[in-house]
Amino acid sequence: MRLHREGTPTILLTIAAVCFALFGIWSWSGLPQALAIALTLPFLALFGIVLWFFRVPSRTPLADDRAISSPCDGKVVAIEEVHEPEYFNDKRVQVSIFMSPLNVHINYHPINGVTSYYKYHPGKYLVAWHPKSSTENERSTVVVRHPRHGEVLFRQIAGALARRICTYSLEGTAARQGSEFGFIKFGSRVDLLLPLNAMIKVRLGDRVTGSVSVIAQFPE
Repeated sequence: MRLHREGTPTILLTIAAVCFALFGIWSWSGLPQALAIALTLPFLALFGIVLWFFRVPSRTPLADDRAISSPCDGKVVAIEEVHEPEYFNDKRVQVSIFMSPLNVHINYHPINGVTSYYKYHPGKYLVAWHPKSSTENERSTVVVRHPRHGEVLFRQIAGALARRICTYSLEGTAARQGSEFGFIKFGSRVDLLLPLNAMIKVRLGDRVTGSVSVIAQFPE
């Protein structure tokens, strides 16, 4: 299993903490072996969870120029028409995907094109499904301009557990559908802001896979 580079500090810190704890447990004279094993298991489970969180799955990204692919793994928690004030200042269809701590937390470009906008916003850490999290939480906004279909905005939103959003997008650089544009540590959310004429292909409650599932299609 390959691990994501963003996990290196957390993994090393976890290894050090687990080794320290296990050394203390197994050097405790007089501690019954059965109890030592029982105390060891939670630390091994913690280490396994950290490795699982930073896993990098092997996938074949969607290659469909009309499709808007999922920017992340997770559950569709909102599909609604909203006013987007930061960049478009008009109405868009918002599709929100919630990532639990057990999901892959890599973020992927949903379309091909050129990055036309990027901005990081510090903010609060409301739970990721809170209605105000998209405007009040720590977040990063990226816009990619497709050469034929216009612009799509996608926003990384920190959750109650997330304390670091990583965004690799730079204005003026090429974006390839299914390639990485960022990573969010622990529970979080990604919003897609799509044109009103986009054909939505998911429903509330659907589970989607980053770089693979089709969220919507541009009109022909």
